[in-house]
This record gives sequence, structure tokens and C-alpha cells, in this order.
Amino acid sequence: MWPALALLALLAGVTMAAAVQPDEVLKDPGLEHRARGISAGLRCLVCQNQSIDDSDAPLAKDLRVLVRERLQAGDSDQQVEDYVVGRYGEFVLLRPVFAWHTLALWATPIIVLLLGAFGVRRLLANRAPARFDHLSASEEAELQRLLKRE
Repeated sequence: MWPALALLALLAGVTMAAAVQPDEVLKDPGLEHRARGISAGLRCLVCQNQSIDDSDAPLAKDLRVLVRERLQAGDSDQQVEDYVVGRYGEFVLLRPVFAWHTLALWATPIIVLLLGAFGVRRLLANRAPARFDHLSASEEAELQRLLKRE
């Protein structure tokens, strides 16, 4: 019992290892917290499915340093994000913005689900219904004879 609890406690303390190097960490904890928040929302352009905070790619390191430099220069979080987006495009955002030019990105899953539901409904509606004809007189008599035997 105790080993299982110890293992559970150990696993609860395990977190994803960030790729931020000690020389990148800002001395001001408030700025560092802001930098981590911004970095978590920016995509590594090399890895493409990781944030720059989690990536070991040299470009991700450059972006982390850029974010910290902009914060030290006095930019707000939004200004830093806008600067990076202006330089690399909206693809750098892990969470795309909801706007007219990204409407297809947001609407496609809904459209696919609706088309699938429509297709299934149409397929089920076009199936021939089961036919239950009435029994003929001879079939009815045979059925009655079988039922009486039991």
C-alpha cells in the first residue's frame, strides 16, 4: 500500500520539462511568469506541435529570448504577441484567433459533423422498410395447426 502511495505522489509531482535554459530565465519573477505565459501560447516553427517553451529547437530559443527582451523593454503581453505575430504570421499562435479570415478553420469541424449527420439520416431514410404482408388463408391455417399442437 505504501509503495503505491509513494509512486502516486511521485507521479503527481512530475510535470512536463520545459526547454527554457537557466541563462534565459529573467531575474524578475513577475516578468518571467509573463514570459512563460506568452511562450506557452506560441508555436515552435520547427516542431510545429510544441510551444516555444517546450521546444529545444534553436529557433524556439531565439523566440524565447525575443519575448523576454520585449518584456524587459516594457512591452505589454499583447504588444509582445503582436510583435511576434507581425514577424512570423498567425501560424505562430498555438490557439488561432477567431476572425473572418479564420472562419473556415473554426467552421470546418461543425460543417463536417452536420454533413455526416445528414448523410447518416439520408442513408437510414432510404432503406426499404421491412415488409410484413398478411398471411394467406392456407398459411393462417398452418399457423393455427402448429399453435394447437403445442
